Amino acid sequence: MRFPRASDPELLDAIDRYVKSATQEVGRYLHLLHANFARDEESERTPFLRSLSAAAQEITDEELEILLESEWRSRLTAAWLIGFDRREHFRDILGDLLLAGQFCFSGQGYRFALARFGTDEDALHLTAYLDRYLQRPDCQYDQHWAISALLHVDSRTGSEHAARILVSGGLWDQWNEAQFRPSTPSRFIDELCAIAIDSTTIGGRSPVRQERV
Repeated sequence: MRFPRASDPELLDAIDRYVKSATQEVGRYLHLLHANFARDEESERTPFLRSLSAAAQEITDEELEILLESEWRSRLTAAWLIGFDRREHFRDILGDLLLAGQFCFSGQGYRFALARFGTDEDALHLTAYLDRYLQRPDCQYDQHWAISALLHVDSRTGSEHAARILVSGGLWDQWNEAQFRPSTPSRFIDELCAIAIDSTTIGGRSPVRQERV
């Protein structure tokens, strides 16, 4: 993967349009980080989701690739846009980025997108990640996002990929007990995927899908 220079005009344009989002007071990536938008008041969340849904349809694959080759804010935003528009042809790219574990925070977006795709192929990427990083208690990262995403995929496909990871004394318990604040797995990704579905009808109509180049 190449890393575009910070001065690349294509990267700067994509960041201005999709990551910083000049039409909003706070950069789009800050709303996406930790899914902060889900905790906003409806008066703030609705316009944000309307803008996010429109951006997810507007952005081109080339622009997404440019963002995925940049720093964590750009990668986080690109992954959410991919997930919202369910561009499943990015599945393996996101899976590889997730497994590489190169940047903190951006992985939240990869996990959301894979959950949104919701197939056994996505579960394989998530389990490969968990198999590797749950054996690394020093890696805090966002493992809760990964197990929540896997549970969401299991619920969609009727599979039980998470079962062996969550078995008593298994990988999850071993990793979780080594953390400063152990906690049980959450199904919060279910809510985020439901929000993504609902956002397609914000304002009483489905947004028009744009032609991509």
